Amino acid sequence: MKPVILQPGPQAWLSSSILSAYQDSYVARLREDRYAHNVIRVYLASVAHFARWLDEERVDLSSLDTAVLDLFLNNHLPVCSCPQPVRRTRYELRTAIRHLLRLLESEGVIRSAGNQDGLSRELDAFDAYMRDVAGLAENTRRQRGLIVGRFLAHTFGADAVIVSKIDTASVRQFVLGKGRDWGAGAVRVAGSSIGGYLKYRQMSGDDVGKLLRAIPRAAHWRLASLPETLSPAQIDALLASFNADLPSRRRAYAMVRCATDLGLRCAEVVKLRIEDINWQNGTITIARSKTHFTDSLPLLKATGEAIADYLRHERPETANRAIFVRHVAPYDRPVQAGVAKRAVIAAFRRCGWDRCDPHVLRHSVASRLLREGTPMKHIADILRHRSLDTSKIYTKIDLDRLSAVALPWPGRV
Repeated sequence: MKPVILQPGPQAWLSSSILSAYQDSYVARLREDRYAHNVIRVYLASVAHFARWLDEERVDLSSLDTAVLDLFLNNHLPVCSCPQPVRRTRYELRTAIRHLLRLLESEGVIRSAGNQDGLSRELDAFDAYMRDVAGLAENTRRQRGLIVGRFLAHTFGADAVIVSKIDTASVRQFVLGKGRDWGAGAVRVAGSSIGGYLKYRQMSGDDVGKLLRAIPRAAHWRLASLPETLSPAQIDALLASFNADLPSRRRAYAMVRCATDLGLRCAEVVKLRIEDINWQNGTITIARSKTHFTDSLPLLKATGEAIADYLRHERPETANRAIFVRHVAPYDRPVQAGVAKRAVIAAFRRCGWDRCDPHVLRHSVASRLLREGTPMKHIADILRHRSLDTSKIYTKIDLDRLSAVALPWPGRV
């Protein structure tokens, strides 16, 4: 295997630093993730720059964490006068050093992020409650964890989290977004997040009844708005926008077909696995993004052909069982929901539409099924709604049927 050779200066910085013992394992880790040789060399040179700064600042190995990385990037890099050759590209340095920190964490050299302080431990425990007791989806847990983390950090700072010291005024001010000009939607999200955390503390034995009653409630009329949809002609234009010269065209097209044909959420698309498709029976198993259940749906011919085309002609060799995987290093990993969302939004842009919400495709599936005369219960099953009321919102946009039952306007001749 071709060795990774640095120039004498950076190699000397690295060899004489506290990171010298981890050079070989760092390179081996990047090779396992199938990074190109030249990329590994750039990342290793970036780590050498970081190593030189660590020696100058006399930073101990066990003290390394993301805060040290931020100091290096924000304080040292703008005024860096390290001799050439030295890597100074911010995103290269950030990515390279994050790989290093993950390596040191996995080998037990430094503490993991979840064990750094009391706030992190509190948020980890809250996340476990949301996952195991409340059964919340990953994206919901992440959003609520960020909001609760900001609230606790604002309330306690570096001190220990003591729930009995939280007062009703601080809860109200935070949920209402004092000084942030929050709308009703943001107030609802913040209120549900803080309410979820307080219910967790209540289950743990804390007396939080007054705090729960202090959470402001923003007005919200459920299912009052009209869902936006695309017409059949617009869906055809969207699917026709995947030109042959687009990068990762087959992957993007297959993901968008899953959304337009099956009404899948982006988070559900990226969770599809090879074994979820029964090619013989023409069915696909969907892991619900908001619950722990699975559903089986018919796999439409066009959707199956798009997925098969991607699997045969574009998907890289990988041991990962996910259908949609990364096309750049680190390989052998599934793509994130953001990749599917960006594929949809990019298709909107190519069609000249100013849209940024892939959920319109899900609404369009429901609208199409309703026009075709599909019973409401079947629509709810296809969209995997837990309540039939959630699906009934689509009756508001069935103009043909509504016009048949519409009463004359009062006073109309």
